[in-house]
Amino acid sequence: TLTILTTFTPSTSLNISKLLPFRRLFMSPSTTKSRVVGPPTGLTGISSAPSRSKTTKAAKARRLAAKIPPPPPPLPSAFPPESFLPKPFFTQEVLHSSSKPGSKARVTRITTPHGSFLTPSFVAVATNGALKALTIPSARKSKQDLIFCNSYHLLLQPGPEVIKEAGGIHKFMGMREDDGTMKPIITDSGGFQVFSLKYGTVYEDLKTDNRSGSFNSDLDPKISQKGTQKGTQKGELKRAAQKKIPTRRTNPVKVTEEGVIFTSYRDGAKVLLTPESTILAQKDYGSDIIIPLDELPSYDTSLEDLRKSVDLTHRWEGRSLIEHYKNVKNQAIYGVVHGGVSKEIRSQSLDYLSGLPFDGFAVGGSLGGNREEMKEMLEYVMGEYRVIEETKFGRSKPVHLLGIADESSILQTVSLGIDTYDSCFPTRLARHGTLLTRSGKLHIKSSKHSKSYGIPIDEECECETCKRYDRAYLNHLLKAKEPVFYELATQHNLRYMNDLMEGIREKIMNDEI
Repeated sequence: TLTILTTFTPSTSLNISKLLPFRRLFMSPSTTKSRVVGPPTGLTGISSAPSRSKTTKAAKARRLAAKIPPPPPPLPSAFPPESFLPKPFFTQEVLHSSSKPGSKARVTRITTPHGSFLTPSFVAVATNGALKALTIPSARKSKQDLIFCNSYHLLLQPGPEVIKEAGGIHKFMGMREDDGTMKPIITDSGGFQVFSLKYGTVYEDLKTDNRSGSFNSDLDPKISQKGTQKGTQKGELKRAAQKKIPTRRTNPVKVTEEGVIFTSYRDGAKVLLTPESTILAQKDYGSDIIIPLDELPSYDTSLEDLRKSVDLTHRWEGRSLIEHYKNVKNQAIYGVVHGGVSKEIRSQSLDYLSGLPFDGFAVGGSLGGNREEMKEMLEYVMGEYRVIEETKFGRSKPVHLLGIADESSILQTVSLGIDTYDSCFPTRLARHGTLLTRSGKLHIKSSKHSKSYGIPIDEECECETCKRYDRAYLNHLLKAKEPVFYELATQHNLRYMNDLMEGIREKIMNDEI
């Protein structure tokens, strides 16, 4: 069951001990007593901020709770034997493993209830259940076979119950079997967005996607929290200079053993997210691949705090997995490997999670402050994982790299055997007038393109944009701020990324990577 606090009177102080055990509670406006009001159907916010006053009794309860050691993470014995068996609704077939010396690259076919796709593949991010400026049929024309949606945003708007009543996330987004647009969807736990709120006074900019996905001037907070030297981190999160929701001066995120309480960027309400509740939300979405709740420590977290964070993440992931197996609903679940920039802790995370019945794995958390550090850590993690896959699983399981999918990072790491990459990188670039081509990035707003008649974005591209429109027209559309530009540019950039992955798969098949 699910713990949800729905209403607090202004004079009521927030007592985390009241969140135990996992139950849905309702705090009446006229009383501080709680009562159970039925089965959980989704997440509900705390409508008003609690009082700053802290009673002696509440303070003692918190001190007592702090002295109680956390429970150990679930052991493999906590799961039924059949949960470790291959799932007929989710399979990975290895079509070819590269024989090039030193390469672990492979081409596989992953099959889900809503279709199959080849790997290595790029995963486009549909933050709010929509690809920015692009319809599902247009995405299909761009060869987009796998989409990533964000639970955090969908949780706050429109809510899991709305998506469930609509028939699930696929139908809600307009995917159809009869026109070939039905494709697999991954949803995350919402943890990335929630913990990003810890790093400064920020708000969610709904005009951008959720991950920068590259090691350029726009550093991704999931990769590095050191700072950006000059300026601020961009991408999903921006400094709240343009708009602020009034909040208390305390951190907008409060982490406990039971879960995380955060402030909604939409209305300032308090929302509780637990390992169980995020799984239940993703059950309502009906996505093909789901991700458990994990904590996001910063790049410069101390080794001691990093260990505590990873231990908490393991307990959360174990609880998420227990909730998942109560009602699998033909969904695959990936474990998220953490450990920051510590190889020792990464190994411990791999060792623990690989002993649980996850259907695949994702590499998350900070991987370093630059691309070189990232590659070194991924080489280590993937090397360890391949040994585990051969000795412990006896079969392949997919590996997803969370939030990184710029072209340079893909080319540097695909030989390690990573199967899927997600990022808003190409769609975000498109909306800012940067187009991807085989000869490098093209800044279409430049005046030198204003009279480039008859010249497409990329001579080799077969996308609808390149077949019909030239650079001069696109230059005009962007300068005139015509909305159709964003559709045409996004359609091209997605097609470019999927052509890139298609070329990579061909090279692996030929043992060139």
